[in-house]
Amino acid sequence: MSADFDINRELSKIETPVITFEHVSKEYQKGIAALENINLRIYKGEFVFIVGSSGSGKSTMIRLLLKEILPSKGKVFVVGRDLGRLRRFQVSKYRRSIGVVFQDFRLLKDRNVYENVAFAQRIVEVPERQIKRQVPKLLSLVGLMEKRKAYPEELSGGQQQRVALARALVNNPMILLADEPTGNLDPKNSWEIMSLLEDINKRGTTVVVVTHNQEIVDRMQKRVITLKDGRIISDEEKGRYQYAKN
Repeated sequence: MSADFDINRELSKIETPVITFEHVSKEYQKGIAALENINLRIYKGEFVFIVGSSGSGKSTMIRLLLKEILPSKGKVFVVGRDLGRLRRFQVSKYRRSIGVVFQDFRLLKDRNVYENVAFAQRIVEVPERQIKRQVPKLLSLVGLMEKRKAYPEELSGGQQQRVALARALVNNPMILLADEPTGNLDPKNSWEIMSLLEDINKRGTTVVVVTHNQEIVDRMQKRVITLKDGRIISDEEKGRYQYAKN
């Protein structure tokens, strides 16, 4: 077995699902479950919303997928590989194989738009010739080629999120995780980001979005997984935002 875990190589070998939670529970404190007995499959090419009130377990699921934490019980699989069995030296490469977009953008303030996106390729030692070809392609995709020399502080919130999205996609991940990607954006910019995510999904990327935005969830009519108190209470193929009743 290869020592490295290349998510794209593994995806070429197997069929669906690409993400599996198998009887997963997570306790941060003894007796207090952030997630409880989660069973879930997400398939290649799906667009999935994960919704629920604060404290329902949404962020814990993202942290488990990034292997920032381990489950207290159960297993998390990505493209058939048990994340709990990844060795420490394999984890960073695995994380670089997944595109991630956060609410707070997390851009490098001392680098311009082009360099923020290029940085994601330089850390995986992509040849400079390929970087010069790939980065402009992604900036054009998100409509920011004209802003390539601008710094984050010179951009609007929506533009910063577009840079973050280009950076997440530049290494051609098969899975994109978006944790409240519109949380700091106005409605117009929120819809522009969601439109981009939908276009990216149509190109074959599996997209998983954690959000509180009811209007977006209801209008987009994608698969919706609803959490309450660490449990899945609803999983609908073309669902709406459900407010869990006490």
